[in-house]
Amino acid sequence: MSDEAIDSARGILATIPIFRHFDTGAVDIRRLGGLTNLVFHVAHVDQQFVLRLPGKGTEEYINRANEAQAAAEAARAGVSPEVLFADPVTGVMVTRLVANAVTMSPDNFKSIRGAPARAGEVFRRLHTSGATFNFRFELFSMIDEYLKVLATKDIDLPAGYHDVVREAETVRVALAAHQLPLVACHCDPLCENFLDSGDRMWLVDWEYSGMNDPMWDLGDLSVEGLFTPEQDEEMIRAYFGGEPSPFDRGRIIIYKAMCDLLWTLWGLIQHANKNPVDDFWAYSVNRFARCKALMATPEFSEHLSSVTSGPRA
Repeated sequence: MSDEAIDSARGILATIPIFRHFDTGAVDIRRLGGLTNLVFHVAHVDQQFVLRLPGKGTEEYINRANEAQAAAEAARAGVSPEVLFADPVTGVMVTRLVANAVTMSPDNFKSIRGAPARAGEVFRRLHTSGATFNFRFELFSMIDEYLKVLATKDIDLPAGYHDVVREAETVRVALAAHQLPLVACHCDPLCENFLDSGDRMWLVDWEYSGMNDPMWDLGDLSVEGLFTPEQDEEMIRAYFGGEPSPFDRGRIIIYKAMCDLLWTLWGLIQHANKNPVDDFWAYSVNRFARCKALMATPEFSEHLSSVTSGPRA
């Protein structure tokens, strides 16, 4: 990481109340990961923190006040680190570091024994916590909002995108047929948003979180983690404590396709904003192809029928 970025982070730390009494010369700062934001490990004597600075262009699609509220609620629910500072306008946030935790990746989810089960368990803790988030994560409204953002940019959609959105109307109808109570959900379960301390998982990064169908989280993590069928079953059975109903399993499968449909647009926004951390055009094209492939399978139609039939099917 450049000295300029570290110096900028150090300057911002000096404006945050909890750091004003620190000896700035004794503060060690180093860069952590992050697709759209700048994230830093901050150490001072025997205390360790995570500083998150919002990335360029994120103000177009992230409500930082909603994020700050959700992060605090998730911390109270015991699934996320303590929030020590959150600016609801700028998006600057400081949390405690989870000590001795592994930042997850698709490879780590495959190689670390019990990781998919611990992910299912942390989802269950969040979903049953009674936490309430200010934002409602509404899939089709978010697709419309992202399309509006993209309409202001010089970029083309992958060929056939609008056709698939029209095909997804059957999904909208199936999901609307049986109104379910919404619960607090993470909604953006990238593997890197999981920290595994060995005996439990922690969740971080609440930018997209909101009240949602809990099966979104399970379906989305399966996609992000490139889970095998065996990993899926480990996560799902840990979450439910056994075999889910066809209605629940059907929603998980449907959301696998729908998360790819949504995050295709997110990737295009990153591409248009010239985010340098990845090839976001390839990211978007690949996600869209995976969405179309799943929606074309006979199994998808069967799961859609189970969702349409309802919980007692």
